[in-house]
Amino acid sequence: MTDADILLSEMREKAPLVHCITNHVAMNIAANVLLAAGASPAMVLAEEEAGEFAGLADALTINIGTLTSARLASMKAAIAGARDGGKPWVFDPVAHFATDYRRKAARAILDLGPAVLRGNASEILAFSGAAAHGKGVDAGDGVLAAEETARRLAAEGNMVVAVTGETDFVTDGRRAARVAGGSPLMPKVTALGCALTCLVGAFVGTRPADPFSATIAAFALYAVAGGKAHGMAQGPGTFAVQFLDALAATGPAELKAGARVTLL
Repeated sequence: MTDADILLSEMREKAPLVHCITNHVAMNIAANVLLAAGASPAMVLAEEEAGEFAGLADALTINIGTLTSARLASMKAAIAGARDGGKPWVFDPVAHFATDYRRKAARAILDLGPAVLRGNASEILAFSGAAAHGKGVDAGDGVLAAEETARRLAAEGNMVVAVTGETDFVTDGRRAARVAGGSPLMPKVTALGCALTCLVGAFVGTRPADPFSATIAAFALYAVAGGKAHGMAQGPGTFAVQFLDALAATGPAELKAGARVTLL
C-alpha cells in the first residue's frame, strides 16, 4: 500500500496553487474538483502572464482539449515559466491523434518534459506510433493494451505515465501500480478526466520529488470518492454533485481503508 492517506493530509495542509490551462468544457468542473479536494485552482490563460504565473504556482497542468494557436502559445509560455521556477507540470494530451495539428502540438509539448503524462489508453498508445482506436476524446483501447507503451514512454522521458480506464495504471518506468475503484458513471460526466489531471497537479505540487506516489494518491482519492458517490447517485447529473461532496468528505483514514492500489 502507498501512503496516499499521508499525501492527502499533506495536500490539504498545503492547499497547493494549481495553474490549470485546460479546455473550455473542463474549467468549471476542474476548479470545483480542486476546491473540493482541498487545493486552490487558477485558470490563467493569457500568454502575457502565463509564464510568470506558472512560476508562482505550486504546479502547472496542460490540457489540449480545445486547442488554439493562442492557447498553444500560452501553454508554451507557462511551461517555460514552470521549468524556470522548478515547478512540476502535468500534461493531458486530449485526442492528440485526431488531427495533424494536434499531433504536432502534443509532440512539441511532450518533448518539453512533463513530470506526469496522463491520458487514456488510446492517447498513450498513439505516442508510440501504434494504431489507436479512440473516437474523439474517448478511448477505444483498454488500459492493459497500453501498459508496455506507458512503461517505455516513462523510462525514455524520465516521467510518470498514467493511463486511465476501468482500472488505472501508473508507472515511472521502474515501478508500476494499478488503481481500481470509481464508478461507471464517471465517463458519463463531461471533463471528469480533465479535472483528474488538475488533481494530479495538486498532489504533485505537494510532493514534487515523488510524482509516482503523488499520482497514485490523486487516482486513489478519485476512485474512492467515485465509488462513494456512485452509491448515492441516481444518474450522471446527481453523480456530479455527489462526487464533489464525496471528494470533500473523504479523509485520510477513509482513503487508507478504501484505496484499492496494487503495486506491481
